[in-house]
Amino acid sequence: MPRKTKRTPLRPPAKVKSAPPPVPTGRGARPNAPEPERLQKVLARAGLGARRQIEEWVAEGRIQVNGELALPGQKIGPGDRVKLNGHLIALKFGDRPPRVLLYHKPEGEIVSRDDPEGRPTVFERLPTLRRGRWLAIGRLDFNTSGLLLFTDDGALANRLMHPRYELEREYAVRLLGALTEEQIQRLTTGIELEDGLAKLDTLRPDGGEGVNRWYRATLSEGRNREVRRLFESIGLTVSRLMRVRYGPVELPSRLKRGMYMEMPEIDACRLAGVPVPQREKRDRERADTPKMHRTAKR
Repeated sequence: MPRKTKRTPLRPPAKVKSAPPPVPTGRGARPNAPEPERLQKVLARAGLGARRQIEEWVAEGRIQVNGELALPGQKIGPGDRVKLNGHLIALKFGDRPPRVLLYHKPEGEIVSRDDPEGRPTVFERLPTLRRGRWLAIGRLDFNTSGLLLFTDDGALANRLMHPRYELEREYAVRLLGALTEEQIQRLTTGIELEDGLAKLDTLRPDGGEGVNRWYRATLSEGRNREVRRLFESIGLTVSRLMRVRYGPVELPSRLKRGMYMEMPEIDACRLAGVPVPQREKRDRERADTPKMHRTAKR
Protein backbone atom coordinates (compact mmCIF):
# COMPACT_ATOMS: atom_id res chain seq x y z
CA MET A 1 0.00 0.00 0.00
CA PRO A 2 1.55 3.35 -1.00
CA ARG A 3 2.61 5.58 1.85
CA LYS A 4 0.53 8.70 2.41
CA THR A 5 2.34 11.99 1.95
CA LYS A 6 1.85 14.63 4.60
CA ARG A 7 0.11 17.82 3.54
CA THR A 8 2.20 20.92 3.88
CA PRO A 9 1.44 24.61 3.38
CA LEU A 10 4.89 25.24 1.95
CA ARG A 11 5.06 25.63 -1.81
CA PRO A 12 8.08 24.50 -3.82
CA PRO A 13 10.70 27.26 -3.68
CA ALA A 14 10.40 27.89 -7.43
CA LYS A 15 7.56 30.32 -6.71
CA VAL A 16 9.84 32.64 -4.75
CA LYS A 17 11.46 35.41 -6.83
CA SER A 18 14.68 35.37 -4.84
CA ALA A 19 14.98 32.86 -2.02
CA PRO A 20 16.90 33.75 1.14
CA PRO A 21 20.44 32.39 1.00
CA PRO A 22 20.91 29.03 2.76
CA VAL A 23 22.98 28.74 5.89
CA PRO A 24 26.29 26.94 5.23
CA THR A 25 26.31 23.34 6.38
CA GLY A 26 29.66 22.16 5.08
CA ARG A 27 33.10 22.02 6.60
CA GLY A 28 33.58 24.51 9.42
CA ALA A 29 29.88 25.41 9.66
CA ARG A 30 29.36 23.55 12.93
CA PRO A 31 32.42 23.76 15.16
CA ASN A 32 32.46 21.87 18.42
CA ALA A 33 32.72 25.08 20.43
CA PRO A 34 30.42 27.87 19.21
CA GLU A 35 32.38 30.85 17.95
CA PRO A 36 31.42 34.40 18.96
CA GLU A 37 28.61 35.87 16.87
CA ARG A 38 27.30 39.38 16.36
CA LEU A 39 25.08 40.54 19.19
CA GLN A 40 22.13 41.46 16.98
CA LYS A 41 22.22 38.06 15.29
CA VAL A 42 22.12 36.15 18.58
CA LEU A 43 19.34 38.30 20.06
CA ALA A 44 17.32 38.09 16.84
CA ARG A 45 17.65 34.30 16.85
CA ALA A 46 16.36 34.34 20.43
CA GLY A 47 13.18 36.00 19.16
CA LEU A 48 13.69 39.37 20.85
CA GLY A 49 13.26 41.37 17.67
CA ALA A 50 14.53 41.97 14.16
CA ARG A 51 18.20 42.88 13.70
CA ARG A 52 17.49 46.50 12.80
CA GLN A 53 15.41 46.93 15.93
CA ILE A 54 18.16 45.42 18.07
CA GLU A 55 20.71 47.76 16.49
CA GLU A 56 18.46 50.66 17.54
CA TRP A 57 18.37 49.29 21.11
CA VAL A 58 22.18 49.21 21.13
CA ALA A 59 22.31 52.84 19.97
CA GLU A 60 19.81 53.79 22.70
CA GLY A 61 21.95 52.14 25.39
CA ARG A 62 19.30 49.56 26.32
CA ILE A 63 21.62 46.54 26.01
CA GLN A 64 24.52 45.64 28.29
CA VAL A 65 27.19 42.97 27.81
CA ASN A 66 29.01 41.89 30.98
CA GLY A 67 27.93 45.08 32.75
CA GLU A 68 29.07 47.44 29.97
CA LEU A 69 27.01 49.18 27.31
CA ALA A 70 26.92 47.12 24.13
CA LEU A 71 28.76 48.45 21.09
CA PRO A 72 27.58 48.40 17.44
CA GLY A 73 28.73 45.20 15.74
CA GLN A 74 29.94 43.67 19.02
CA LYS A 75 30.38 39.90 19.11
CA ILE A 76 29.39 37.71 22.05
CA GLY A 77 29.98 34.10 23.05
CA PRO A 78 28.44 31.51 25.41
CA GLY A 79 30.27 32.96 28.44
CA ASP A 80 28.91 36.49 28.05
CA ARG A 81 26.02 37.89 30.12
CA VAL A 82 23.62 40.03 28.12
CA LYS A 83 20.91 42.22 29.61
CA LEU A 84 18.10 44.06 27.86
CA ASN A 85 16.59 46.89 29.89
CA GLY A 86 18.30 45.41 32.97
CA HIS A 87 16.86 41.91 32.47
CA LEU A 88 19.20 38.97 31.85
CA ILE A 89 18.61 37.25 28.51
CA ALA A 90 18.83 33.47 28.14
CA LEU A 91 20.86 32.88 24.99
CA LYS A 92 21.52 29.82 22.91
CA PHE A 93 24.37 29.41 20.44
CA GLY A 94 24.59 27.08 17.48
CA ASP A 95 21.82 25.87 15.20
CA ARG A 96 18.29 25.89 16.57
CA PRO A 97 15.30 25.11 14.36
CA PRO A 98 12.94 28.09 14.08
CA ARG A 99 9.26 27.78 14.91
CA VAL A 100 6.74 29.18 12.46
CA LEU A 101 3.00 29.63 13.02
CA LEU A 102 0.35 30.04 10.34
CA TYR A 103 -2.60 32.04 11.64
CA HIS A 104 -5.86 32.69 9.79
CA LYS A 105 -6.51 36.23 10.94
CA PRO A 106 -10.16 37.30 10.97
CA GLU A 107 -11.30 40.86 10.37
CA GLY A 108 -11.46 42.94 13.55
CA GLU A 109 -8.00 42.20 14.99
CA ILE A 110 -4.97 44.47 14.99
CA VAL A 111 -1.39 43.28 14.39
CA SER A 112 0.10 44.98 17.44
CA ARG A 113 0.85 44.02 21.03
CA ASP A 114 -0.81 47.11 22.45
CA ASP A 115 -3.61 49.23 21.07
CA PRO A 116 -4.67 52.54 22.69
CA GLU A 117 -8.22 51.91 21.48
CA GLY A 118 -8.38 48.55 23.23
CA ARG A 119 -9.12 46.54 20.09
CA PRO A 120 -8.39 42.78 20.03
CA THR A 121 -4.83 41.93 18.95
CA VAL A 122 -3.58 38.85 17.13
CA PHE A 123 -0.99 38.22 19.86
CA GLU A 124 -3.73 37.51 22.40
CA ARG A 125 -4.61 34.38 20.44
CA LEU A 126 -1.18 32.78 20.15
CA PRO A 127 0.34 30.04 22.32
CA THR A 128 2.79 31.11 25.04
CA LEU A 129 6.51 30.72 24.40
CA ARG A 130 8.78 29.61 27.22
CA ARG A 131 11.48 31.94 25.97
CA GLY A 132 11.55 34.69 23.37
CA ARG A 133 8.36 35.97 21.80
CA TRP A 134 6.34 35.63 18.62
CA LEU A 135 7.28 38.07 15.86
CA ALA A 136 4.76 38.93 13.15
CA ILE A 137 6.06 38.54 9.59
CA GLY A 138 4.46 41.47 7.81
CA ARG A 139 1.14 42.97 8.78
CA LEU A 140 -2.53 42.89 7.86
CA ASP A 141 -4.74 45.88 8.57
CA PHE A 142 -7.72 45.78 10.93
CA ASN A 143 -10.28 44.97 8.22
CA THR A 144 -8.15 42.47 6.26
CA SER A 145 -8.24 38.72 6.90
CA GLY A 146 -6.13 35.79 5.81
CA LEU A 147 -2.66 34.34 6.24
CA LEU A 148 -0.42 35.88 8.90
CA LEU A 149 2.91 34.25 9.75
CA PHE A 150 4.68 34.34 13.11
CA THR A 151 8.12 33.07 14.14
CA ASP A 152 10.31 33.00 17.23
CA ASP A 153 13.40 33.67 15.08
CA GLY A 154 14.15 37.33 14.47
CA ALA A 155 16.67 36.60 11.70
CA LEU A 156 14.05 34.61 9.77
CA ALA A 157 11.45 37.35 10.28
CA ASN A 158 13.88 39.95 8.95
CA ARG A 159 14.74 37.89 5.87
CA LEU A 160 11.11 37.20 4.99
CA MET A 161 10.24 40.90 5.24
CA HIS A 162 13.37 42.44 3.69
CA PRO A 163 12.50 44.27 0.44
CA ARG A 164 15.50 42.86 -1.45
CA TYR A 165 14.01 39.33 -1.50
CA GLU A 166 10.74 40.63 -3.03
CA LEU A 167 8.62 37.85 -1.56
CA GLU A 168 5.30 37.78 -3.39
CA ARG A 169 2.05 38.27 -1.50
CA GLU A 170 -1.19 37.01 -3.03
CA TYR A 171 -4.64 38.35 -2.16
CA ALA A 172 -8.24 37.46 -2.90
CA VAL A 173 -9.99 40.78 -3.57
CA ARG A 174 -13.76 41.33 -3.71
CA LEU A 175 -14.83 44.52 -5.48
CA LEU A 176 -18.10 46.33 -5.81
CA GLY A 177 -18.05 46.36 -9.58
CA ALA A 178 -16.03 44.80 -12.39
CA LEU A 179 -12.71 46.03 -13.73
CA THR A 180 -12.22 47.17 -17.30
CA GLU A 181 -9.16 46.16 -19.32
CA GLU A 182 -7.93 49.75 -19.09
CA GLN A 183 -8.18 49.69 -15.27
CA ILE A 184 -6.33 46.37 -15.08
CA GLN A 185 -3.56 47.82 -17.25
CA ARG A 186 -3.26 50.91 -15.01
CA LEU A 187 -3.10 48.80 -11.84
CA THR A 188 -0.39 46.53 -13.23
CA THR A 189 1.61 49.31 -14.92
CA GLY A 190 1.77 51.64 -11.94
CA ILE A 191 -0.20 54.37 -10.17
CA GLU A 192 1.30 57.27 -8.25
CA LEU A 193 0.14 57.17 -4.63
CA GLU A 194 0.99 59.63 -1.85
CA ASP A 195 4.03 57.51 -0.86
CA GLY A 196 5.30 56.81 -4.37
CA LEU A 197 4.62 54.67 -7.41
CA ALA A 198 2.77 51.41 -6.68
CA LYS A 199 1.52 48.56 -8.84
CA LEU A 200 0.22 45.02 -8.77
CA ASP A 201 2.46 42.34 -10.28
CA THR A 202 -0.51 40.32 -11.56
CA LEU A 203 -4.28 40.77 -11.54
CA ARG A 204 -6.83 38.29 -12.86
CA PRO A 205 -10.60 37.68 -12.52
CA ASP A 206 -11.61 34.98 -10.03
CA GLY A 207 -15.38 34.68 -10.31
CA GLY A 208 -18.31 36.39 -8.63
CA GLU A 209 -21.74 37.49 -9.73
CA GLY A 210 -23.91 40.58 -9.60
CA VAL A 211 -22.15 43.63 -8.21
CA ASN A 212 -19.59 41.55 -6.29
CA ARG A 213 -16.61 40.45 -8.37
CA TRP A 214 -13.56 38.52 -7.12
CA TYR A 215 -9.99 38.99 -8.36
CA ARG A 216 -6.60 37.48 -7.50
CA ALA A 217 -3.84 40.04 -7.09
CA THR A 218 -0.14 39.68 -6.32
CA LEU A 219 2.48 42.24 -5.32
CA SER A 220 6.02 42.10 -3.96
CA GLU A 221 6.02 44.76 -1.28
CA GLY A 222 4.05 45.43 1.88
CA ARG A 223 3.25 49.14 2.15
CA ASN A 224 0.41 50.17 4.46
CA ARG A 225 -3.03 49.39 2.90
CA GLU A 226 -1.38 49.30 -0.52
CA VAL A 227 -3.90 46.97 -2.21
CA ARG A 228 -6.90 48.93 -0.94
CA ARG A 229 -5.35 52.27 -1.88
CA LEU A 230 -4.58 51.11 -5.41
CA PHE A 231 -8.19 50.19 -6.08
CA GLU A 232 -9.49 53.32 -4.35
CA SER A 233 -7.29 55.40 -6.67
CA ILE A 234 -9.36 54.24 -9.66
CA GLY A 235 -12.68 54.76 -7.88
CA LEU A 236 -13.47 51.18 -6.80
CA THR A 237 -14.19 49.99 -3.27
CA VAL A 238 -12.67 46.80 -1.86
CA SER A 239 -15.49 45.15 0.07
CA ARG A 240 -13.36 42.22 1.24
CA LEU A 241 -9.63 41.52 1.22
CA MET A 242 -7.95 38.26 2.22
CA ARG A 243 -4.28 37.26 1.96
CA VAL A 244 -3.99 33.70 0.68
CA ARG A 245 -0.21 33.39 0.24
CA TYR A 246 2.99 34.92 1.60
CA GLY A 247 6.04 33.95 -0.44
CA PRO A 248 6.09 30.15 -0.71
CA VAL A 249 3.60 29.67 2.16
CA GLU A 250 -0.06 29.19 1.26
CA LEU A 251 -3.11 29.52 3.51
CA PRO A 252 -4.35 25.92 3.99
CA SER A 253 -8.03 25.53 3.08
CA ARG A 254 -8.69 23.62 6.32
CA LEU A 255 -7.25 26.41 8.47
CA LYS A 256 -10.42 28.28 9.38
CA ARG A 257 -10.67 31.83 10.64
CA GLY A 258 -9.30 32.34 14.14
CA MET A 259 -7.29 29.10 14.02
CA TYR A 260 -3.52 28.57 13.89
CA MET A 261 -1.21 25.70 13.06
CA GLU A 262 2.51 25.23 13.48
CA MET A 263 4.53 24.63 10.34
CA PRO A 264 6.23 21.22 10.31
CA GLU A 265 9.81 21.51 11.51
CA ILE A 266 11.30 20.31 8.23
CA ASP A 267 9.40 23.04 6.33
CA ALA A 268 10.35 25.71 8.86
CA CYS A 269 14.02 24.78 8.47
CA ARG A 270 13.72 24.82 4.69
CA LEU A 271 12.10 28.27 4.86
CA ALA A 272 14.95 29.56 7.04
CA GLY A 273 17.68 27.77 5.10
CA VAL A 274 19.03 25.93 8.17
CA PRO A 275 19.84 22.23 8.63
CA VAL A 276 17.07 19.96 9.86
CA PRO A 277 17.94 18.51 13.31
CA GLN A 278 18.50 14.77 13.45
CA ARG A 279 15.80 13.09 15.53
CA GLU A 280 14.46 9.66 16.32
CA LYS A 281 11.78 8.45 13.91
CA ARG A 282 8.93 8.92 16.43
CA ASP A 283 10.03 12.47 17.30
CA ARG A 284 10.46 13.31 13.62
CA GLU A 285 6.91 12.18 12.77
CA ARG A 286 5.55 14.22 15.68
CA ALA A 287 7.50 17.32 14.62
CA ASP A 288 6.36 17.01 11.00
CA THR A 289 2.62 16.49 11.64
CA PRO A 290 0.77 19.83 11.51
CA LYS A 291 -2.19 20.25 13.88
CA MET A 292 -4.96 22.82 13.84
CA HIS A 293 -5.57 24.82 17.03
CA ARG A 294 -8.52 26.99 17.91
CA THR A 295 -7.43 30.18 19.57
CA ALA A 296 -8.68 31.41 22.92
CA LYS A 297 -8.29 35.00 24.05
CA ARG A 298 -6.16 35.24 27.17
